Amino acid sequence: MSTVTASTTRTDSVLADLLHASTSGRARVRDAALIVGGAALTGIAAQIAVPVPGSPVPVTGQTFAALLVGASLGAGRGLLSLLVYALVGMAGMPWFAEGASGAAAPSFGYVIGMMLAATAVGALARRGGDRGMLRTVGTMAVGSAIIYAIGVPYLALAADMSLTEAVAAGLTPFLLGDALKAALAMGLLPAAWHVLNRSGADSADRSGS
Repeated sequence: MSTVTASTTRTDSVLADLLHASTSGRARVRDAALIVGGAALTGIAAQIAVPVPGSPVPVTGQTFAALLVGASLGAGRGLLSLLVYALVGMAGMPWFAEGASGAAAPSFGYVIGMMLAATAVGALARRGGDRGMLRTVGTMAVGSAIIYAIGVPYLALAADMSLTEAVAAGLTPFLLGDALKAALAMGLLPAAWHVLNRSGADSADRSGS
């Protein structure tokens, strides 16, 4: 049985590591559930979509969910979670942005970018990149940059655009939304660590009294 524990608060931990599993078998079950849950969260967030005039790429909650999954699960589990999301979507599950599926959409490069971004964000989170507000902003910025570094050139090729046109359609309209997502993560992730550390301290106090 997995239980939440705040005793594992070393700087090389991510939030998912606080779900303690008493055996290796239960740890594998826990990890599988987290990986599938992260994919499902990304798919649900992708349906929160606002079309952008002149762009085939809508503003969605998809990228924020992918970065949150990476930070919470760590590099390995984060990569696997986004890989499951991509493969199931390619197989026909309509949980890409706006209920799309398959790999034909010009925005599919962003999905590829999210796999790499979740890995990088997870690695940074394991080094404490989600423990403080400024570090969290930096971590989210790195993840977003990776997504655009893959997504924008893919969009240019898939939609037969110049790189300048792809930047105008697939990057510039999303910068404000990315700033808001970073601000949300800046409050959410450090707050989660604070609550868990406080809970662990309170538990230790009760055990010692």
